[in-house]
Amino acid sequence: MLTGIALNRKSHGVFIVSFILAGVLLFFALRGVHWSEVWRAIRHGRADYLALSLVTISIMYLLYGLRWRVLLQAEHPIGILPVFYATMIGYIGNNLLPARAGDIIRPVVIGRTTVISTSYALATTVTERILDTAALVLFSLVASTSLAGAPGWLHSASQVMAALALVGIIALFVAPRMEHRLNRALHRLTLPEVLSLRVATVLEKFLLGMRAFQRPRNALGFSVLTVAIWLVGVLTTMEIAWALHLSLSWQQALLLLVALGLASAVPSTPGYVGIFQFVAVTVMVPFGLSRDQALAYIFVFQVVTYTAVILWGTVGIWRTTEGRYRMTQSRRLDEAEEKRSVGTYIQQPHDILQPVRCSAIVRKVETIGEGEERNAGK
Repeated sequence: MLTGIALNRKSHGVFIVSFILAGVLLFFALRGVHWSEVWRAIRHGRADYLALSLVTISIMYLLYGLRWRVLLQAEHPIGILPVFYATMIGYIGNNLLPARAGDIIRPVVIGRTTVISTSYALATTVTERILDTAALVLFSLVASTSLAGAPGWLHSASQVMAALALVGIIALFVAPRMEHRLNRALHRLTLPEVLSLRVATVLEKFLLGMRAFQRPRNALGFSVLTVAIWLVGVLTTMEIAWALHLSLSWQQALLLLVALGLASAVPSTPGYVGIFQFVAVTVMVPFGLSRDQALAYIFVFQVVTYTAVILWGTVGIWRTTEGRYRMTQSRRLDEAEEKRSVGTYIQQPHDILQPVRCSAIVRKVETIGEGEERNAGK
C-alpha cells in the first residue's frame, strides 16, 4: 500500500513537472507571435497536400506496426491488422496521456487479443524503443553533418541519447545471455512457489523478446522498415510544408523530425503541447522562416498527426473490442453447448444410453458364450 502511494505521488510529480515545463516552453515559443499571420497561413493552406500527408502518415504508422510484428512473430505467427490496431491504440495513449503511457498499453492489448503473451510483447516494445533511440541518434548525425544551423540544445540532446542508446544496446545483447544467472538469482529468493513460477515465466518471455532482434532475418527486416519509416516521415513533413506554401529541403525536414523525436523523450503534457511549439520555433526560424510560419506549420503538423492517430486508433479500439466480444460470446456458446449436451445425457438416459447399453449387453453375452465354448472344448 505504501509502495502504491509512493508511485502515485511520483506520477503526480512527473505530471506537474510536465505541465510546468510545457508552460515555460510554450511561453517562449509564443512570445511576439502575430496570430493574424498564423491564421492567414493556415487558412490559405492547400487541402490536396494535407489530404496527401494524411495518407502518407497513415502509411508510416502501418510501417510501425509491420516493424513491431517482425519482433512479435519470433514467439508466434500473428496477423498484420491486430498489430496495427494495437500500435494505433498505443499512439492514442502517447498523444492523449502523459509519460508515453501508450508504450504500456499496446503490449497489453496484444496480450489480451492474441496468443502473444503480454510480457513478451512488453519486451519487444522495450527492444523497439532501444533500437529507435539508436536510429534517432544515427539520423541526428546525418542531419547535423549535412546541414548547418542546428540549435545547440539539439547537439546536447543527441549526445545524451547516444549514451542511453549505447547502454540500452549493451543490455539488449547481454541480458539474454545471463538468463541462467538471473534464474539462479530468482531461485535464491524466498518467494512462494506459485509466485516464483510466475516470475520465472515472465522473465523467460521477456528475455525471449529481447533476443528477437538478434536473429539475422529479424534484424534485417527491422532495419529496412526503420529506414522506410524515416523516409515516409520526411516525405510527410515536406508535404505539410508544401500545403502551407513553405519550402523545406529533405535535410531540414529530417532535422525537424530528429528534433521532435528527441523532444518527445522529455516528460510532456498530452499531445506534446508546448514542447513541439518550442522545437518548431528553435529549429525552423534559423532556416529563414518566421516565427509565425513555424507556429502555423507545427499546429497543422499536430492536427494531421492527431487526425490519423485518433482515426485509426478509434478503428482499432472498435475492432479490438468487437473481436474480444466475439471471442467471449463464442466461448460462452461452447460452454453452454457442452452443458446442454451433459444435461441431455443425464435427463434422457433412455434415448442416449439405451443403444449403448444394449450394445454393451450383447458384447458381454457374446464374450460369456465364447468363454463357455472354450471351457467346453477343454
